[in-house]
Parts: sequence; structure tokens; C-alpha cells
Amino acid sequence: MKKYNVAIVGATGAVGEELFRILEEVDFPINNLIPLASSRSAGVDIEYKNKHYKVLELTENIFEEKDIEIAFFSAGGSISAHYAKFAAEAGAVVIDNTSHFRMEENVPLVVPECNPDDITSWKNTGIIANPNCSTIQMVQVLKPLDDAFGIKRVDVSTYQAVSGAGKAGMEELVSQMQDFFAFKLAECEPKVFQHQIALNVIPHIDVFMENDYTKEEMKMVNETQKILGRNIEVSATCVRVPVIRSHSESITIHFENDISVEKAVQALKDAQHVTVIDDPAKNEYPMPSTASDTDETYVGRIRKDINRDNVLHLWCVADQLRVGAATNSVRIAQKWIEMEG
Repeated sequence: MKKYNVAIVGATGAVGEELFRILEEVDFPINNLIPLASSRSAGVDIEYKNKHYKVLELTENIFEEKDIEIAFFSAGGSISAHYAKFAAEAGAVVIDNTSHFRMEENVPLVVPECNPDDITSWKNTGIIANPNCSTIQMVQVLKPLDDAFGIKRVDVSTYQAVSGAGKAGMEELVSQMQDFFAFKLAECEPKVFQHQIALNVIPHIDVFMENDYTKEEMKMVNETQKILGRNIEVSATCVRVPVIRSHSESITIHFENDISVEKAVQALKDAQHVTVIDDPAKNEYPMPSTASDTDETYVGRIRKDINRDNVLHLWCVADQLRVGAATNSVRIAQKWIEMEG
């Protein structure tokens, strides 16, 4: 099997760290590994497969100098906006985990379980976009149900972990909880989130748009339609909760016709990388603690609406650092290798 020169841009960030773990777990065919970050992180030591690598400074020329063939970008939209073109021009396929390229018409937005064939258009720009974390786990559930029954509308409320805001988000929750136990929580000053996150929920992720939806909510609307290739009605309410890891979603799905719960459950059980945990009598359903540090999307609380036979409700949980970011990126790369090879 051919091995590739692989760069990770944002090597010291939360998603970058997960990328190293997953690449090792799947035994990704790496010839040379090149960790990249800003000048202030250059020189940091990264361990991969019992070998140590020094983080190099991200520059415009590094991709050509190191003959990089696959470049994972996970260092923020402004970094991708500036440097991804240099990686692509050097001949690398860029798999970008930021929001910068997602809605560009000539850039494929890919969840391999849903629209793998879109990968073939990567040569238009040299870039494949990784969707928003909350979108990825939702479309993994929606796709098999849409294929089987035809979806008309989706309403989703998310319960998003603080690690979605990176290491700083996790640190803020931990710090505030320490303040709580020291009876100092009233003195805390939020820096990452708009309000206190400890023992609280905040119905506000990213900035508000003119339509009073947040940017995070509109990502779910627009990305879902692009990935599924249909103008399905989608409405989202995105909420930050005091959970370290793994996003949860309450999803209501309107179908073209009446739906059978049994057939819907079977479609989900047959779906790749989806696990059904649904036994209310035994208090069995997915939770963030179920999903954390795994590569599955979990579904439970599957039930028909009490008023309409064409409406289904369910609960969906996935580790957003893995399924919603790093794992999906690696799966894109694996599918790209399969298709290009």
C-alpha cells in the first residue's frame, strides 16, 4: 500500500490531538508526518506511534518543501483561508475542518456515510470541507431515514459540549466548577462563553444573524441541505451545556408519508457507524458519557409523534471531537485514498 506525507495544521489544538490518536488507531498509511502550528507552538514535541516529532512553523512554502500529499487543517477559519491554497497549489488534498470553505459551491462538503461520491470533485480546488460537528452526527442519522422514507422537515435542538469551543472552553467550565466548590462562582468572569457555563445552559452559540438564528444554527440548516443534496426544511436551536465532551441532539423529523417506528429503527441499525441504544424500560438511551472517546453516532428515544403518524422523534449523541471533527476528517482521507487509488 502506498504511504503518504501527511501534515496536520493545528497540531497542538484539541482536534489536532484527536487526529493523531485516530490516525494511529486506524494505522493510516503515513510515510512522513509533519505537525504544523503557529510560531509560538513551533518546537513542541508530538508523540505518534512511539516516535517523537517536532511541531514545525506553518509557512506558505512548507507544503512544497515537505512534499505534503494530505493536509488536515484544524487551526481556525482565518488560517485555512490563508494557507489552504498554498497546500493545494503544492499538490496536496486539503481536508479542512473549519467553516471557511463549507458553503463554497465548488468545494465538496463530505460525510463519507452520506455523500462519498462528492469527494471526486476535490480537484476543482484541491479542498474537501469537513462539516460542522453538530451537522455531521445529525446527517448520519437523517441519511438512512431519508433514503428509506423521504424527509420533508427537520427540527433540531442541540446540547453542545464545551469542548466544541476548544481547550479554552473546557478550561473555563473546569475553572468555574472549582470556583463553585470554593464558593466563589459569583465572582467568575466569563471569557470564552457569553455567560457563566457552570451549572447553566446558554441558548447561544456563535453570533446572531439578521434572522435571529445564530451562525451555528444556520450552519446546520445550510450544510444539511448541501450534504443531502435536497432543500429539506431544517430549523435548529443550538445550546451550550456544561458537559465536557460529546454533543447531544433532540431531533424531530417530518416524513412525506406515515412512518413505521420498527422500519425506522431497522434503517438506523443498518446504517454505517450508527448504534441504536433504545430500551426505555431498562433506562437505556445514549448519553454524552456513552459516546465520549468513541467513533459511533448513538441514537435512542425513537418514537412516533403522539399527534401525527408521519413524524418521528429521536435523541442522538456523538463525540464531536472525533465523529464531529477528527474521525470524519480521517474517514474522508481514507475514502479519498480508496477512490484515487
